[in-house]
Amino acid sequence: MDLADMVAVAPGAPGVSSRFGTQSLARGIRLMRVIATRPLVGWRLTDLAIACDQDKATVRRMLACLVEERLVEQRESDRRYLPGPLMYELGLALPQHGAFQRRAEVIVEDFASRMGGIALFQLRSGSDFVCSIRAGTVQMTGAMVYPGGRRPLFTSAGGVAILQTLPPEEATAVLMDNVNQEIKRHGPVRLASLQKMRDRSERHGFGVNFGYVVPNSYAFAVPVRGSDGHAFGAVCIIGTPEAYGEERLDDVHEALVAVQARLEAAARECGL
Repeated sequence: MDLADMVAVAPGAPGVSSRFGTQSLARGIRLMRVIATRPLVGWRLTDLAIACDQDKATVRRMLACLVEERLVEQRESDRRYLPGPLMYELGLALPQHGAFQRRAEVIVEDFASRMGGIALFQLRSGSDFVCSIRAGTVQMTGAMVYPGGRRPLFTSAGGVAILQTLPPEEATAVLMDNVNQEIKRHGPVRLASLQKMRDRSERHGFGVNFGYVVPNSYAFAVPVRGSDGHAFGAVCIIGTPEAYGEERLDDVHEALVAVQARLEAAARECGL
């Protein structure tokens, strides 16, 4: 199914369990996920309510609890809501992930230096990806993803590479969620460009973006799998058309596969 065809059937909001006691929890988790999409800019209350399809009074009550628990904080200067320190502290309970992050940083930084571009490591987070590592000093106006940034999977070459590894039913569910997010944030204007990236990636068997979403920003990616064989992330290289023209596609893919192997070996050694 093409992305444009999903607009008519995409749900208005991700489903939440109707079981007693879980609906409020699901709403709170969704609220934290939305807040995490703007870790630096932050969110106004009104915008959060719209993004979460909740009334302002409900969102205000949830935020008061999350702020008290330090999962969210409110910036004094503009009263916007940001991720709180408890989000980070909870992550310390997973030392194997921290160990992998440190090893991956070295690998990705070396990759960016050798390729002369911007290298990213992106973690899958449900229907989204989270930028875990960014390396490279090339100036790219379209490469606006930084560590901590969260986006729908289908908006990046890395996310598309992860989607290619999913069973068809799961991939369709993720795409429907992504289309719903895209329509809410940007309307349908980018769907044709995102479809071009998806089609070209399907043709080559890995993430390929010849400037379809952001002009003159070329990006390529392959999935990174854990010990269970599932893709938990992707490694991506971004550069200019001059650096990564179509004639270099095979060379870029070969380099990606080599760094993919290094990252997967590090993941296994760290117990991921």
